[in-house]
Amino acid sequence: MAILERITSTSDLKALTRDELRTLADEVRTFLIDSCARTGGHIGAGLGVVELTIALHTAFNTPTDQIVWDVGHQGYPHKLLTGRARGFDTLRTENGMSGFLKRSESPYDAFGAGHAATAISAGFGMAVGRDISGESFKVVSVVGDGALTSGLSYEGLNNAGASGRDFIVVLNDNEMSIAPNVGAMAKYLNSVQRNPIYNRLRSAIGTVVDSMPGPLQGMSTLVRKWEESMKSFLTPGVLFEELGFRYFGPIDGHDIDLLLETFAAVRPMEGPRLVHVVTKKGKGFPAGENVEKWHALPAGHDPATGKQVKASSANPSYTAVFGKGLAELAAIDPKLVAITAAMPSGTGTGVMAKAFPKRFFDVGIAEGHAVTFAAGLATRGIKPVCAIYSTFLQRAYDNVIHDVALQHLPVVFAMDRAGLVGEDGPTHMGLYDIAYMLSIPGATVTAPKNGAEMLGLLRTSMAHKDGPFSLRYPRDASPDIVPPIAEITPVPFGTWEVLRHGSEFAVLAVGPMVNNALAAAEVLAAEGLSITVVNCRFLKPHDEVTLNALLADHRHLLVVEEGTVVNGFGAYMTSVVARLDPTVRVIAHGVADRFIEQASRARQLQLTGLDAAGIAERVRVLHGSAAEAVAG
Repeated sequence: MAILERITSTSDLKALTRDELRTLADEVRTFLIDSCARTGGHIGAGLGVVELTIALHTAFNTPTDQIVWDVGHQGYPHKLLTGRARGFDTLRTENGMSGFLKRSESPYDAFGAGHAATAISAGFGMAVGRDISGESFKVVSVVGDGALTSGLSYEGLNNAGASGRDFIVVLNDNEMSIAPNVGAMAKYLNSVQRNPIYNRLRSAIGTVVDSMPGPLQGMSTLVRKWEESMKSFLTPGVLFEELGFRYFGPIDGHDIDLLLETFAAVRPMEGPRLVHVVTKKGKGFPAGENVEKWHALPAGHDPATGKQVKASSANPSYTAVFGKGLAELAAIDPKLVAITAAMPSGTGTGVMAKAFPKRFFDVGIAEGHAVTFAAGLATRGIKPVCAIYSTFLQRAYDNVIHDVALQHLPVVFAMDRAGLVGEDGPTHMGLYDIAYMLSIPGATVTAPKNGAEMLGLLRTSMAHKDGPFSLRYPRDASPDIVPPIAEITPVPFGTWEVLRHGSEFAVLAVGPMVNNALAAAEVLAAEGLSITVVNCRFLKPHDEVTLNALLADHRHLLVVEEGTVVNGFGAYMTSVVARLDPTVRVIAHGVADRFIEQASRARQLQLTGLDAAGIAERVRVLHGSAAEAVAG
């Protein structure tokens, strides 16, 4: 019987020998590689922390001791060792296991993790809460996958280090987030993490001091001071020690013996301490380790190569179309630059990085800095395009308002993964950008119906001179074949497009909902109900001319948007129309005021009534209600 099959809780780990723990590590890797080949998922970071996870759960008394993982990407081995191996085949599926950490899923999930850099702040909050309540347990925050490129991590370190409280940080240093880590901290850590000189020297000094005869013991203080001065040259630990943390490392994060010995020594100590472990992202994956493309894999791939078993026949994704178009536009416009926050592949900007490396900037997991950096560029006449996922741009909302909008600076925000994102679940849903961007004075908010229009709006944004210009598009295949951007004309600013003329009912559709609304109109036409379909590609400013024409011969406007109905485009149109013609009824049709759980994107559209069938049914119901009102 495999050792992994015998693990039902972390207490089972404590009965295993060191050799059995090493065998368990091999079994966990094999399980993850085979399982994720079927379900898909973020495999790279998890493979890198197998030994670390085993050592943590063996050395600490979980779940009483709280382990806080930064980014759920690291959490797959943790799930397997905490009683969830049997349900792992449901990973990232509807009603199945979350692809991230989730407090409602297991008592071992101390804190929900979807976005990076939260572990230190959250863990320190738990430690303070423990002390206020008079409880006794350990708190360990595991940071990695690029978290030290984020300002939030430093805010947590600064606060926790000065507190003197019992709190442990494990720095999982794998030199990677999704792409290779960037910035001074990455260089700082990498400069010595594989250099054994300091660790050998420190050990030798300890031996010398301990063996000094009595009369020479007074010299030990001098020797120790010399050791501390040498540390500043030979180890990254000096930074953390200056922040108030006792530093241990760097140590091999794949050496179970060394990990267990280190944690056994660190656990009973008091005060803030930091254990620096060096790991290899993607370790054990046959197709290659520490490669950006193995960060996450879709379902149905060959575990030996990482390639799809069945190649997709769909059109290129919006992401791919955007990335190619951006690089083509950069060839035309030498003032254009691209900025991303540790997501060159996820945002498609990797194409730009290869074509124009001097005009591409990956700032790490630092969305706020990305936005303000872009604002600074804009003051010098540069045309910055910030490519950041909708859900991650939320972190920089203050920067968008204060540093871009308030100063009327022309920064373009390309918001990938807008709307429903499928299997990644609620932490990654891009459902709120319409609401938060509409609320910003002077912001231009757009949403294309297809890939060609997306590039047309991108061209329009290059001529924009006043305030933020946002462009939202989904995690999906573009429904059209997109020509080179040089063949695409800019979309006239502030205009809508009436694609189908009907009577009484008009559907104001946003982005990808345009195509679903057109499909719904076809179904309704066969039933004798003719509706107007409008492509509202500019949400702000809206097309006043087209809207006034619609109000002249339509009594009902159904606003269909792939975003929250609370303060969304439907709510905005309701207030606008109320001023123009209060006799016209405006109905918002979008995502209800709740978090949307994981499922395929197609299934989520169906469940929220945003597929063609759902839109058609909503029109039928409204039409029936209107007919009853007239009859009454």
